[in-house]
Amino acid sequence: MSVEPPVEPAAPAPTPSAAASPRRARLTIAAVTLAAVALIAGVVVLAASRAEPPARCAPGMVALGPRCCGDGQRLDGDRCIGPPRACATGMRVTAAGCIRVTFPVPIAGGTLRVGTGDWEAQGVVTPYETAVAPFAIDALEVTEQRWTSCTIAGACAALPLSGEPGRPVINVTLAEAGAFCRFAQGALPTRDQLTFAASGRAGRRYAWGDTGAVCRRATWGLVDGPCASGARGPELAGSHPDGASPEGALDLAGNVAEWTLPAGPAAHETEVRGGSFADSAASSLRTWQRRVVPVDTRSPEIGFRCAYQVLP
Repeated sequence: MSVEPPVEPAAPAPTPSAAASPRRARLTIAAVTLAAVALIAGVVVLAASRAEPPARCAPGMVALGPRCCGDGQRLDGDRCIGPPRACATGMRVTAAGCIRVTFPVPIAGGTLRVGTGDWEAQGVVTPYETAVAPFAIDALEVTEQRWTSCTIAGACAALPLSGEPGRPVINVTLAEAGAFCRFAQGALPTRDQLTFAASGRAGRRYAWGDTGAVCRRATWGLVDGPCASGARGPELAGSHPDGASPEGALDLAGNVAEWTLPAGPAAHETEVRGGSFADSAASSLRTWQRRVVPVDTRSPEIGFRCAYQVLP
């Protein structure tokens, strides 16, 4: 009697899901690898973009060192020279460079509120409110071009100028600034007028609004950053149109700090407001910020604009 060998049970056939598992694993690994590569690439791009200087020049202008020059100009020391091909919106292309024409901007009267709605002002300024009558103020800081016309007329002192007619006058004392404003049939603004022109009835933190203190809106942080480094003077007046106030005044924040009338005729000190190209903190551009200086100060960081009476 023969005995048949035992029959080994057949191995179960692989199910479709089991057969596909290695392939799915390979696809998963590939997807994870691609995602990791994309993430690393994104980090590299972000780091590179942050390493580049922040955008600070308006369209039509080109960043050359710490300056924003007209397209086609070149930098010679601290000056933009040569005829530009293009300038920022609102500026005229001239053989001497980019120049913006100024005009008085009407400012409706109202209640000025200083430091009442900004926590950063606490402990820095004493909050107060006051009524401000209607007035007008120069849309731009007084430029070398305007100062030269006053000098030719014999009403202003001859000052060392940069040779760029569109740049603000600097190294000017309070008395010299006042003489120009009288020549222009105006006067230096009071501290409340200049502050109200920047803050408005709404009590804005910056001349353009409550946020957005970036390099393209104002000329600041050009000496030791964050917008540039090595600057020795201000930018062209009105070359940052994105920083205009709702009424149309430019450079109320940054470029040069601006003289205001002292509290009394015999005062030896007064306030300058608005911050300057040399300030490295955005808080220096706040509408409530002020600096008290002697009236005979000459500084590359200080210029001025004029205010004018407005009939009711």
